[in-house]
Amino acid sequence: MIQPGRAWLRLVLIAWACLQPAALLCQGSAESGARAPQIRYTISLAGYQEHLLHIQLELPSGASQRQVQLPVWNALYQVRDFSQYVNWVKAKRPGGEALAIQKVDKNTWQIEDASEGAVVEYEVFADQQGPYGAQVNPSHAFLNLAEVLMYQVGGRSVELRLRFSDVPPDWKFATALVSADDGFVAESYDRLVDSPVEAGTFQESDFDEGGGHYRVVVDAERLDYDMQKIVADLRKIVAAATSWMEDRPFQTYLFLYHFPRGPGGGGMEHAYCTAIEVSAHSLKDDWQGFDDVTAHEFFHLWNVKRIRPATLEPVDYTRENYTRALWFSEGVTSTVEDIILLRAGLLDEGHFLRRLGEQISDLERRPAHLTQSAEESSLDAWLEGDPYYRRPERSISYYNKGELLGIALDLGVREGSGGKASLRDMLQWMNRNFAQRGKFFPDSSGVRQAAETVCHCELGEFFQKYVSGLEEIPWDEFFGTVGLRVVHTSATVANLGFTAIQNFDSPPSVTRVQPGSEAEKAGLAVGDVLLEINGKPATSHFEARLADLRPGATIHVRARNRRGERELQWKVGAREEVEFELQDVENVTAQQKARRAAWLKGEPQAAGETHP
Repeated sequence: MIQPGRAWLRLVLIAWACLQPAALLCQGSAESGARAPQIRYTISLAGYQEHLLHIQLELPSGASQRQVQLPVWNALYQVRDFSQYVNWVKAKRPGGEALAIQKVDKNTWQIEDASEGAVVEYEVFADQQGPYGAQVNPSHAFLNLAEVLMYQVGGRSVELRLRFSDVPPDWKFATALVSADDGFVAESYDRLVDSPVEAGTFQESDFDEGGGHYRVVVDAERLDYDMQKIVADLRKIVAAATSWMEDRPFQTYLFLYHFPRGPGGGGMEHAYCTAIEVSAHSLKDDWQGFDDVTAHEFFHLWNVKRIRPATLEPVDYTRENYTRALWFSEGVTSTVEDIILLRAGLLDEGHFLRRLGEQISDLERRPAHLTQSAEESSLDAWLEGDPYYRRPERSISYYNKGELLGIALDLGVREGSGGKASLRDMLQWMNRNFAQRGKFFPDSSGVRQAAETVCHCELGEFFQKYVSGLEEIPWDEFFGTVGLRVVHTSATVANLGFTAIQNFDSPPSVTRVQPGSEAEKAGLAVGDVLLEINGKPATSHFEARLADLRPGATIHVRARNRRGERELQWKVGAREEVEFELQDVENVTAQQKARRAAWLKGEPQAAGETHP
């Protein structure tokens, strides 16, 4: 999963894999199993104009007393309590006679006298935009199914069928689920809800690459995107990723894209597809963001969906699943994202090194990098919805720190093995020894096992100091092996007078206003939601837009609070800030050049290889 922004909110680009790992799933035809379906769902779209779904859940005969639950979380590392959107719940026998149903807690209902089976009916309000939500409106429907479909307690492993009714006549469907009869089939609830559904009048294309078939679905205004350019970049990305992993664990893969004209951004990975949102304004201004989120989410089909931490299993839909491994599952996916783009020719060395310097700057500027470890940041992922937690003095991002740890680990493995092994060998080893065997890796110790196995070296100190510990990463020690050093300089930058943080695909909200600043004098207050910045929607790239401002410039903001919307403007101040960048060391050696060339390709260094 990736959240908006390459720094703190780069989660973006992010991460979350909350469902049954694809290593234990099959992708086949509906006729492949002999079992008759035991549970059926019907979703009526008749109320689409009011954002309402009418859902029917048919349970087979069995125990007299049953319980059904709606997950409290999905897609994001946040308890979002989807039952808040359930308007009513009823139950009846298959013949139509009413059954007693009682609410047990916020997300559980108990049915009595259901030995002959039961039909549970309920209504859900669905108007949460983005790849982490469920939404139905006159334009389309996009459903993360765990947010709207209840499951029978103890019945998540049975086969299920899903059908839709009252569908607008011109709508069609896109999903990674297997088609069967008049709907779709899945071998388990976890597989079902790991397959979002898009319905509407979307545009689509497809292509074949390396033996795999790829379907591309876009829900957006036709003038806001170039399908040929999308497909051209996708072809390069999937070719680079599958060749790097030497693996393609699917026959068909689906890309679902939304390009809203208002705020939006982020991506959500699934076993056989990904759902990605990029605002139309961002797509026009910064195409690189499209490639970034796409490469990130596509690589998640290995890292986190198949190469999966043991602490994320089994999925508990009623409470948090805590893990110390998100620095690897999300952060190192960001490391590989850039490797894929370099190999695909969609990112050059100069741009890559500049981005790397920005990531170091982001980490070093957060005082919390001295008080919160990468593993602790992973555990605290469930606090990310709280604005105070995301303040620089309170927390770091496991995306940001994890990406940098991935870089350092890659360089450390290369150094320890004399250039013979790399991050690529680590991930391929984990794919063979965990994912392809249907096993989960034991969090950070599993990553260490893979790294030490491929480099034949001891890395306990690395993990103790930089992964579970708080010691600062000695940048020059690692980058010196490829002829680089980290230089920090002081620069005069814009002082906006406020701090704003974006929670996934929501508009950014103000978390701090500097006392006495021009922003405070203009009337900006903590809790204000930023709708527009200098005439453009405050989208996932609002941080980059703010970073482009210079001291003395005028900033125009449209903000909203409980009293309504208002227009504000003020002069931007100035402040001193430390910036980090990567530069060549003096007298780069042939060995360093060779190591760097291999590193930028994401490949081991050939024995005796030097660079002229």
